[in-house]
Amino acid sequence: MKDQLRVSNPLPKPLMIWDGECHFCRRWIERWRELTAGEVEYAPYQEITERFPEIPREQFQHSVVYIDKTGQVFVAAEAVYRSLWCRPSKRWLWWSYEHIPGFASISELGYGFIARHRGFASAITRLLWGKDVRPPTYFWAQRWFLRALGLVYLIAFVSLWIQIDGLVGANGISPISDYLSLARSEIGYKAVSILPTLCWFNSSNTFLHFLCGGGVLLSLLLICRIAPAISLGILFVFYLSLCVAGQTFLSFQWDILLLETGFLAIFFAPWRLWPKEHLITPGSAILATEVSPVAMFLLKFLLFKLMFMSGVVKLSSGDTVWGWTDHSFHWSALTALDYHYWTQPLPTIFAWFADKHPEWFKKFSVAFCLVVEIIVPFFIWAPRRPRLIAAGLLIFLQLAIAITGNYCFFNLLAIALCLLLIDDASWRAVAAVAGRGSKRNVRIAAASDRGYNFAAIIVLIFTLPLNLWLCYTALKPEAGWPKPLMTLYARIEPFRIVNGYGLFRVMTKERPEIQVEGSADGIDWVSYEFKWKPDDVNRAPRWCAPHQPRLDWQMWFAALGGRRQEQWFENFVVRLLQNEPAVTELLARNPFPDKPPKYVRALLFKYQFTTSTERRATGAWWKRREIGEFFPEATLPR
Repeated sequence: MKDQLRVSNPLPKPLMIWDGECHFCRRWIERWRELTAGEVEYAPYQEITERFPEIPREQFQHSVVYIDKTGQVFVAAEAVYRSLWCRPSKRWLWWSYEHIPGFASISELGYGFIARHRGFASAITRLLWGKDVRPPTYFWAQRWFLRALGLVYLIAFVSLWIQIDGLVGANGISPISDYLSLARSEIGYKAVSILPTLCWFNSSNTFLHFLCGGGVLLSLLLICRIAPAISLGILFVFYLSLCVAGQTFLSFQWDILLLETGFLAIFFAPWRLWPKEHLITPGSAILATEVSPVAMFLLKFLLFKLMFMSGVVKLSSGDTVWGWTDHSFHWSALTALDYHYWTQPLPTIFAWFADKHPEWFKKFSVAFCLVVEIIVPFFIWAPRRPRLIAAGLLIFLQLAIAITGNYCFFNLLAIALCLLLIDDASWRAVAAVAGRGSKRNVRIAAASDRGYNFAAIIVLIFTLPLNLWLCYTALKPEAGWPKPLMTLYARIEPFRIVNGYGLFRVMTKERPEIQVEGSADGIDWVSYEFKWKPDDVNRAPRWCAPHQPRLDWQMWFAALGGRRQEQWFENFVVRLLQNEPAVTELLARNPFPDKPPKYVRALLFKYQFTTSTERRATGAWWKRREIGEFFPEATLPR
């Protein structure tokens, strides 16, 4: 067609002509109008047919028509692709039409089918996009995601600050100075690259407090949107330093998730000291710093990876319990919640009630969880309405998890990532329903800021192959790493910016608990009481999230793994024998406030929720039985 039809009068600007009476065309022309950003003019054929007598009227009725500056005419799919040539990110479409065999014919067949069924196409458009099919913008998502991330950072730093001395301080359970000295003596200066932390310069308690306090201040700056990119960069360095210093106490998946999210957010945040928006003209558009599409993709892919891997690993292997693999007990059997509520590290009081749900509801809940984690993440990339439904399901799952278990700031961080799925048009609709915004469809224009995107592209090039392979290994755990990827991953891994996830890959079927006791004479023993983990069977499970009591969490792992796998436990016993205040402050009750005990030991019990009948009869939330010794009676040399 383009070689045979040409209009006689050249145009000052390319023109796209469309059917003004077609609702489907009207919606998509609005999208093209925004994509071409003023480079192309648009007009319904009903208004300008007489200007182009060379083009049959029937042609206007059957398809869109595109006329370039020279007067050359393009129709149907060819017209669409040619009009998008002015958009650099869309030029591949026209190139593919011209050069890839079969692409043009398939495109024209698809266009012809839609043109013949415009009513059906319009209904599908409303179903998937709603009334607005223009390219989504994410300025409000950027703003609220960064504020939410600042809140999570604030919680993480404050929660750690009040525990840092007892965990890794000079007189703590695992002093960071001893850890770094041992690493240096074992592997020399290579330890600096393997353990990237500012504590190499200073590992005193004062410096640890500086890192925590500085993190709190920078988190507040991020919440207030002051120098967001700079704040995020320093926050990442500070939290990475503390994660390395925290050793096993900061080795949780939400710690590495916060680091990966915080690192990617550096390239997503406005590179301004004080980002502001202002009206271009009253009621027309808002000028704001452009959101990096590459950084947005990286963060969305992180959410996809987190949920998809967490779901797939539940089905990709048998469950290992106490060193043996039980192939009869799988998430695929939908029986995980028969055990989860009372075997999870720190259940809330609602977990006791959830454990009493009927079996059919527990199986339905497991199936729902697997669907949301494995299937729903693919809708992250879908048009607006399926994407919003995916966001709602993912957020609902996080809230359901948070109600029955204390998972610190993990649920808040996952919800923060879900905010990136909500575009500006959806935010405006929510604000209008709440009576706090206008229903007018005011667009947000992007201020030019191209330099921000280059760094994000570099990050994408290096991390995307690693992330894709991590997702593949979730499906195929036995798959070996290609050597180039393994080499790259080995260099990046110490910085925790590319991570694999697999929450609850293993579902334990028993709950061992450690009871630590002290004695002044070796005859009468008194129990130490922890703040959050189960001790007294009559004490209801407590709610501590988003705070993470890291000693209580590690006691859960120690009970499962044994003291030989948890080397810190022996140091913990020594600190109790010394009655070290920094460590005893991590406990709810120290039975030896004035004089340290002479002996300390640890016993192992098996805990389980009581039934409703047992609860009514005894008032106890837990029932337990002693199963043996965990740590033998110990004393300090005199």
